[in-house]
Amino acid sequence: LLFKALVIYGCANIQSNFFINAHCNGNTTEKKIAITFDDGPNPHYTAEVLKILADYNAPATFFVIGKNIKGNEALLKQMDAAGHTIGNHTFSHSFFIDLKSKFGFMFELDQTSDAVVNSIGKRMRFFRPPYGVTTPHLAKAAKALNYEVIGWNIRSLDTKKEKEEIVYKRVTEQLKPGAVILFHDTSAKSVNVLKQTLNFA
Repeated sequence: LLFKALVIYGCANIQSNFFINAHCNGNTTEKKIAITFDDGPNPHYTAEVLKILADYNAPATFFVIGKNIKGNEALLKQMDAAGHTIGNHTFSHSFFIDLKSKFGFMFELDQTSDAVVNSIGKRMRFFRPPYGVTTPHLAKAAKALNYEVIGWNIRSLDTKKEKEEIVYKRVTEQLKPGAVILFHDTSAKSVNVLKQTLNFA
């Protein structure tokens, strides 16, 4: 039972580095943080996020879902032109994705990689596992395709049904040098909390 509990914890907690090493924070004492977004591109909210980042001259990393790219290629080009980093967040981000084999994960990653290459002509180096869950098959796929796995140490939980004030407080109370913040470019709430966070920082 103890072993099973340990494995479950290792799977669910990306910071545990149980199956694969994930970069979850920056090793710095400078007042620098990393802002990241999952689940885009979104035709409405990603554009708003990009505008705010431009207004504050703030770089970010966008972990995109492959199936969301079609029809939103212009947003990827805008991200790239602005100097933001684009990372892989699988093609489907399905609820049962963690049941996939090594080759199933590789196929998901390659589909998204191809879609990004077709949009901006560049290949991605970074991968963030859906839900932050890692498995032995996912680890083998990421290593086979030479991806660096990126986690976080501040989870905004901006997709939960909570008020902006709660999400903002959760993020800013944990801010410290080297923090990696997980946002989603999928809602007005996330857009508003982003702007508040940049004002705070």
